[in-house]
Amino acid sequence: MESEQIKKLDEIGKLYEKASKLTIDYWQSYSSFNTWQFWFLLSLLVLPLVALYFFLDRKKAFHIGFYGYSVHMLFHYIDTYFYTNRLANYPYKVIPFLPTSLTLDTAFIPVSFMLLYQWTLNKNKNYYLYATGLCLFLSFLFKPALVAYGLFKMYKWVNYFHLFLGYLTVALLSKWITNVFLYFQKEAQASEPRDEVKAPRERRFFLSRLFSFRKKAR
Repeated sequence: MESEQIKKLDEIGKLYEKASKLTIDYWQSYSSFNTWQFWFLLSLLVLPLVALYFFLDRKKAFHIGFYGYSVHMLFHYIDTYFYTNRLANYPYKVIPFLPTSLTLDTAFIPVSFMLLYQWTLNKNKNYYLYATGLCLFLSFLFKPALVAYGLFKMYKWVNYFHLFLGYLTVALLSKWITNVFLYFQKEAQASEPRDEVKAPRERRFFLSRLFSFRKKAR
């Protein structure tokens, strides 16, 4: 690498190191074990995981789990983008080393979507309708409550509608990614050999099934 490149890289590393130390100092002073915010966020981390343990449909564990992991990763990416560009921030955290909220990224948001997704599957309901309802709740009721109690801050041009678009993006992409892998799984596990004429036809209509807004009745 060129000397100028190394210099820039070292400068970035030093800034990250300084920011990390400042974050830990801030957490120890304002967001540690002696604050009610810490224990509230810890409860939001633990209780959803306990609920998932009791209410998860074990027969669909891998299916629901894969969907939930997709929600977690996508929401984490969006949250990180908002944090690194100073569009939003969490003044209180359970763990100071992460730039985003461990409580929301790991437990509360993924579990909320997982239980909703499981319910739509088991009850044969329209996922897109109810997922949109959950996104509206999180964006216009849950997040304003966090703002009111100083647990979430927005900056610059960000408003609750932008948060809604973020949640909706997570809901849609998680469903579509899960649909893709379910399709691959069903294709591989097909017990009967595929008809040479039928197979291309099924692939031709794959996208229409992937983005279908209604689940066929059983």
